[in-house]
Amino acid sequence: MRCPFCTHSETLVVDSRVSDEGDFIRRRRQCAHCGKRFTTYERPDVSFPPIVKKDGRRVPYARPKLQASLQLALRKRPVSTEQQDAAIERIEEKLLATGAREVASARLGEWVMRELKKLDKVAYVRFASVYRSFEDIDEFRALVDEVKR
Repeated sequence: MRCPFCTHSETLVVDSRVSDEGDFIRRRRQCAHCGKRFTTYERPDVSFPPIVKKDGRRVPYARPKLQASLQLALRKRPVSTEQQDAAIERIEEKLLATGAREVASARLGEWVMRELKKLDKVAYVRFASVYRSFEDIDEFRALVDEVKR
């Protein structure tokens, strides 16, 4: 593992911990050259099914894209990074559990909305308002009323 600070190739593992869910290992490393510490995460390399967009294009699943969408919806909301990571893990578990060779983006979007609804109602409304492309204010009002219940 190369040091992100000085790019030296020798690093020492100072501490290793398994996540609460047991799905990844967090390692604290120290560079043998500059002495700076950094964290790495080790997780199994799994093959996710491609995502089928509304226009029929097939794109590879991209965790960073999902993460960016959640972070945008949760911007300035009281939700920890750990909670966000856990939500992403649950979505990825569903993605793998389907056993499908490909998954529609609409289905993935519904899973994201379900997770956001559990995490933060405001983030859920933010995401849903963009995702569902409301045509008028009545559709948006119906969504807000649904969240209030």
